[in-house]
Amino acid sequence: MSEMNPSQSQLQSQAQTRPMEEMDILERRVNELIALTEQLSRENKALRTQQDNWSVERAKLIEKNELAKHRVESMIGRLRSLENG
Repeated sequence: MSEMNPSQSQLQSQAQTRPMEEMDILERRVNELIALTEQLSRENKALRTQQDNWSVERAKLIEKNELAKHRVESMIGRLRSLENG
């Protein structure tokens, strides 16, 4: 076997180090994407819950509005009957 001179040894070491550095970078990016996906999932769930709450509140307000409308219509009817009576 022939011995490598220091520059060849350094090149071989660098050639082995680069893929490892690239793998480390790739692993960090994948981990960041996983964390981002989890964060977005939590935010999405919170927004869906909030939307559900707003929908329930909207339905209650519509119901109250209809009740008030019927009361006003009833009062108007009674006033008209008093006026004509």
